[in-house]
Amino acid sequence: MAISLFAIFAILLVVGMPVAFAIAISAFGAVMIQGRYPSIVVVKEMFTGLDSFPLMAVPFFVLAAEIMTGGAMTLILLRFAAQFFGRMRGGLGYANVFSSTLFAGVSGSALADAAGPGAMMIRMMEKEGYDKSYASALTASAAIVGPIIPPSITMIIYAMQDERVSVGGLFMAGILPGLLISCCFAGANYIMSRRRNYRAAADRPALGQMLRNSIAALPALMLIVLIVGGIRGGIFTPTEASVVAVFYALFCGMFVYRSLKLSALPSILATAAITSGAILLILAAARAFAWVLIIERVPQSVAQYIVALELSPIVFLLAVNLLLLVFGLFMDPLPGVMILVPILAPIAHSLGIDPIHFAIIVIVNLTMGLVTPPVGSLLFVVSSVVKIPVTSILREMPIFFLANIAILMILTFVPAISTWLPRVSGF
Repeated sequence: MAISLFAIFAILLVVGMPVAFAIAISAFGAVMIQGRYPSIVVVKEMFTGLDSFPLMAVPFFVLAAEIMTGGAMTLILLRFAAQFFGRMRGGLGYANVFSSTLFAGVSGSALADAAGPGAMMIRMMEKEGYDKSYASALTASAAIVGPIIPPSITMIIYAMQDERVSVGGLFMAGILPGLLISCCFAGANYIMSRRRNYRAAADRPALGQMLRNSIAALPALMLIVLIVGGIRGGIFTPTEASVVAVFYALFCGMFVYRSLKLSALPSILATAAITSGAILLILAAARAFAWVLIIERVPQSVAQYIVALELSPIVFLLAVNLLLLVFGLFMDPLPGVMILVPILAPIAHSLGIDPIHFAIIVIVNLTMGLVTPPVGSLLFVVSSVVKIPVTSILREMPIFFLANIAILMILTFVPAISTWLPRVSGF
């Protein structure tokens, strides 16, 4: 049954079937071909996959992101990020990376960061003489930090697949890797800006204006402190934190920045509902897919085979990196986590690899698949919002692909980047 499962899934992906439907149909097909179980069991597993209290955090974090990234809040954070770089060579490129890091703590979504503030940064960079293709490639690459710095829906889903890690622990673990990602892309921008002499025309604002911009940005930036601090302090669970984030976003939008109108709420709610529905449909289908793998004992068989090879932890992690890089070419992070973590996490545990270290490697690696074709969701989002061919963006991507490989190697060989903050925080 496992062979027919993967065969149907591969065929459906090749013909362009949306990922959620490809996963669900392949599970149905495998069960019907095998004939041992009624096909209704697939539907039952899909519903079971969504019958989880922690999953309630998904629509609430999505709604909080929609509220926080709308209106004046986006402009305020962009102004705060851009003010530090002035006429520095490559300054707007650094501001682009910095703003992606800031918005990661607000939205937790790579696609939202690229489509909202990212698109605005591309237009600003083009106006100052940056090549539009380069600005688009930098924006798409920097946006992958969205699901790494908390809050992160991907981390919530991962914690549901591996009981050895907690959502709070993963949230803390993502902070330093997220900053590492931003530093690596800032380094890539440094190289390209010196090579092409990219320089902004605007001077750095006066000190008083910078202070006003920073004070204005503080309420939005406090969201990540509220979420991580509340979870760490035991004030609320991650699911409760998502609800708190929604009310905090409403308060900031309506009373602090006064940019959110009641008339805009129906549109925001509709967008959040559509996004949440798409995410939950993928998760439901992936649960049915994973159930087929489990009843066929695929995770156990793979684990026994790999353990018998007597690989060292480092060799195993390098092999996992290669596997995930290939897997990420065709699969978004959420279904990737649902399908692969039940197989790979027990093996990593048996080899003595820290579960949080392994989780960060998996999450970062799969998130990088958002900028690798043929799926590459971030490439297509940026392409559509700024009206530029994907091929033009890809021509500028090699240096960012190299940065991605460097990031993975650093995270693989330096576990403390992932494990130090959770350890000192009590996770």
